[in-house]
Amino acid sequence: MNFLGRGPRQPGGFTLIELLSVIAIIALLASLLLAAVGSAKSSGRRSACLSNLRQIGLAIHVYADDNNGSIPYGPTAPPFTSPASFYPSTGSPTSLLSLQGGAPVGLGLMLREYVGQTPRILFCPGADQNLNAEAELKKVGTTQAQGSYYYRHAGVTELFYTPPDPIPHLRLDDMGLNREGVAIQALVLDTQFLSPPGLESFNVLPRTHHRARVVNILYADGHGVARPNRDGRFTVDVQTGDIRDGFKKILDVFIRADLVP
Repeated sequence: MNFLGRGPRQPGGFTLIELLSVIAIIALLASLLLAAVGSAKSSGRRSACLSNLRQIGLAIHVYADDNNGSIPYGPTAPPFTSPASFYPSTGSPTSLLSLQGGAPVGLGLMLREYVGQTPRILFCPGADQNLNAEAELKKVGTTQAQGSYYYRHAGVTELFYTPPDPIPHLRLDDMGLNREGVAIQALVLDTQFLSPPGLESFNVLPRTHHRARVVNILYADGHGVARPNRDGRFTVDVQTGDIRDGFKKILDVFIRADLVP
């Protein structure tokens, strides 16, 4: 006799516990799938970034062939008057494509003849903050424009610096030694930059890529590699201390990259 007034369970039916178990399993599988998709997307962006660097490397080599071995360098920096100027001295490592006056600088020197058909290779697809590549490219020739990669065309880190004449800079056939006495090899790498709050009006903002966990590096021979950055060894952190040390810290990152080809 059924004292609870319930009929017999129908064949093929689900109890509430069984239904909740199925929902939990589906949710777990969905979360695993989303994690796998996210990981695949991140891996794809890192691979695309490395491809960009290799294409930049090819362009640098062609540029050097056309310029007696010299890599893109300069131009002469204008007087440094504002923290918003990210090229305080001629030869500073830089992520800029053009200066505040619009003149191309660093990798931006290759825009017209060497990467004019593929200018977006100067921007990493794994950026952690919004950086509108098209908007930045439109600034070249008019005002300061920024790409995604630090570029090392010399080793100047001082402010208010007047370089000697002729200006020493890197050549593919004679890269020389860095400040640690190690052969210079690293030319371009992802920007991993952490800045203190309150400088937004000067456009000094955090710029990181690949969640700052990985840094892609281009070496002078044209090959690119991905290196782990979980310990922050390739991060330029100016959140504390003197922000004017930023350019020295950028060069320090390149020196670390020289050690791990």
